[in-house]
Amino acid sequence: MEDTELDSSELGTQDYWQKAYSKEIENFQGYGDTGDVWFGEDSAQRVIDWICDCGVERDVRVIDLGCGNGYTLIELAKEGFTNLLGIDYCEEAILLAEKVSSDHPLIKYKVFNITEDNVAQLGKFGVIHDKGTYDAIGLNPDEPKKHREKYIEQVTEMLDEDGMFIITSCNWTEEELIKHFSEKMKLKRVIPTPQFKFGGKVGSLVSSVVFEKK
Repeated sequence: MEDTELDSSELGTQDYWQKAYSKEIENFQGYGDTGDVWFGEDSAQRVIDWICDCGVERDVRVIDLGCGNGYTLIELAKEGFTNLLGIDYCEEAILLAEKVSSDHPLIKYKVFNITEDNVAQLGKFGVIHDKGTYDAIGLNPDEPKKHREKYIEQVTEMLDEDGMFIITSCNWTEEELIKHFSEKMKLKRVIPTPQFKFGGKVGSLVSSVVFEKK
């Protein structure tokens, strides 16, 4: 059965994020507000804690896809990780992240479009992290499936043979994520997230799934 795509949204457009991060830069410069953490800090912290406790070395190459204000990378830097790169297709997001991360010089940032640019220039990574970027790609009003498939190819190419890809989504279920990535990757772990019960069914507000190469 063919995958069902998400209903398109302005959250899937670069224009939306350019405007959003331009506003967050103004707020940071004016009030010291570092901006929102998508899906909330609790969701981000669960993944950060898992990365810290999963046994990888602190000098492993880590990349955050769609890094936004750099929150995840800053928290990993505080935990002793030293080889950190954040990419985002919005220059405004990178400018914000660089300002917010000024006390963490080991974090590097780069304007990069994961569905268009050549990932060979980035090299390989032992940990690839995504919180919300795959969601935004799926919300794109212009050929979302084509862009999702390109994203999966690019992530697979960047991943070390023994590396891990960690993705958090609020739009796709664990089952859907596993199906989307199953051709290139295999499931390593599902990171438990708070569940709710409604109408006799149990569900999660977000799904956090860890993959490795086949």
